[in-house]
Amino acid sequence: MQKHTELRELTFRSVILGGLITLLFTAANVYLGLKVGLTFATSIPAAVISMAVLRLVGNSNILENNIVQTIASAAGTLAAIIFVLPGLIMVGWWTGFPYWVTVAVCAIGGTLGVMLSVPLRRALVTGSDLPYPEGVAAAEVLKVGFGSAEGKEENAKGLRMIIVGSVISAAYALLGAMRLAASEIATTFRVGAGASGASTSLSMALIGVGHLVGLSVGMAMLFGMLIAWAGLVPYLTAMHGVTGDLGHLVNTTFRSEVRFIGAGTIGVAALWSLFRIIGPIIKGIRSAIAASKARSAGATLELTERDLPIGVVGGTILALLVPIAALLWYFSSGTVLAAGIWPVIFGTLLYVVVVGIIIAAVCGYMAGLIGASNSPVSGVGILAVLGASVLLVMFYGHGGNPEQTKALVAYALFTTGIIFSIATISNDNLQDLKTGQLVGATPWRQQLALVYGVIFGSLVIPPVLGLLNKAFGFVGAPGAGEHALAAPQAALISALAKGVLGGDINWSLIGWGALLGVGTIILDEILRKAGKMRLPPLCVGMGIYLPMALTLLIPVGAVIGHYYEKWADGHANPDFAKRMGVLAATGLIVGESLFGVAFAGVVAAAGTDSPLAVVGDSFEKPGIIIGMLLFAGAIYALYRYACKTCRAG
Repeated sequence: MQKHTELRELTFRSVILGGLITLLFTAANVYLGLKVGLTFATSIPAAVISMAVLRLVGNSNILENNIVQTIASAAGTLAAIIFVLPGLIMVGWWTGFPYWVTVAVCAIGGTLGVMLSVPLRRALVTGSDLPYPEGVAAAEVLKVGFGSAEGKEENAKGLRMIIVGSVISAAYALLGAMRLAASEIATTFRVGAGASGASTSLSMALIGVGHLVGLSVGMAMLFGMLIAWAGLVPYLTAMHGVTGDLGHLVNTTFRSEVRFIGAGTIGVAALWSLFRIIGPIIKGIRSAIAASKARSAGATLELTERDLPIGVVGGTILALLVPIAALLWYFSSGTVLAAGIWPVIFGTLLYVVVVGIIIAAVCGYMAGLIGASNSPVSGVGILAVLGASVLLVMFYGHGGNPEQTKALVAYALFTTGIIFSIATISNDNLQDLKTGQLVGATPWRQQLALVYGVIFGSLVIPPVLGLLNKAFGFVGAPGAGEHALAAPQAALISALAKGVLGGDINWSLIGWGALLGVGTIILDEILRKAGKMRLPPLCVGMGIYLPMALTLLIPVGAVIGHYYEKWADGHANPDFAKRMGVLAATGLIVGESLFGVAFAGVVAAAGTDSPLAVVGDSFEKPGIIIGMLLFAGAIYALYRYACKTCRAG
């Protein structure tokens, strides 16, 4: 067997294969994120696919496959778009997504995210005991695939599991598009003097998300959902008085009030996360500087300790400020903001760097705690857009004429889009570096590979976004149809920017949410000290501000995953059994997501949002019954197949 130092790592074929997988999973993640406000980590399926493909070519090794999954994981960079830039269409500033401007926002912000997260490796990966669930799982997939004679067969079973899960979820999504099975079930009802509602999307992707994020996160989201729908919505609707259309009242109360309370909860939770990790971050930066000085003095570092030199990191960060300034100037040129824009741009650059560092640290910490699938960028992004909006108020004041206010909201969203790129890629980077640490990879090669992944992902995002916008549109945008995508974070962040810059934001709602956030932090700390199951405050906040239709099945998936893993613990090879469960859940996400992208193409070509429907509205009730039976049966069949595969193994 080759010595570790002789293994090929960053090869041409690993870059090409990683790029192709990135394009595929980026398209899937764009759709899922716009539909439900969540994305999935791509490291594990990318590792499985990579080993399957490179084994056919021959002469592959664990480090080369690790580079493939590192590049492919950059599909997470799309969150910079799905959580922010659709807001520019919602507020009527854009009608589509300009290709090169959108590419530049992702590519420049994502590369900046890689650089800002380099010093965090020593603080949050090698110097901490954070679990990094997805990073560890990806490493185990790679190690088993190359560490035993049975690796080839296990890898084939893993790939089959992803395919089976994908086919099942895509088939159900097809039945939903044909209206033969329900895609969503919703109702509203009176609760005392108020009203509330219950809804769920029959989305297999949500079951997969729940399995991946685990029981603690699932229960935290359920807790937040109950706070919103069993507490806040009935209370607020009772205050308003239940009159008129019950559904309209409930939905309006949730969108215009409850979600702002959730924003306050998320903001406080993000600040708490930063407070807990500030010490290790400072220590890690000092360690990176010391390592750079040692290399300059001629000392030889182990391959596994070689990051990109701190001088290169700092120089790249400074160099990237130039194209960011150019982007901001181009975005504001020809608008009412053009006159005297340079002081604003200078202030924005300082804001991007300072807040980018903070958010990179928070997201890196949360990736280590609960994994990239439950990335908190949507929560910390609320703080980012509030800060950007307040910065603009300092220059321009509140209110103003409608044209100026609209331009300021657009500028704040555009700035936040760059910061989101930083956040998501730092989230991915540290997860990948944990995998690399466990398999003996070279950090600087992974960091460079992730820059390649950022570029690949950035190139495919605009056309997919444009396709989905043309086919469905976004809820709240001018001309959006009945089946418009929710883009929940983009809607919330746009509303926050409009509220601050228009001078009519209800700060009391955010304040109450902040108090609720303090309460969840205290509860979580009590549970931690008691050794009980945790309730991550950020996840509670997400449960409050995401619609029930997009959250209800996540706890269900978490419970299914929990009991599956308990079964796996009794298996002769529990690690193998658990990986089969993870890959089955991943297949559920990938299949439905890719069907959504393909369906968007059919919609765009047909010019109608129901091109595959074979029955009308009269089939709604039978569709609900059929859908519930098929949905439950398909999930049961998939997990039974996973169990059978494990027994055969």
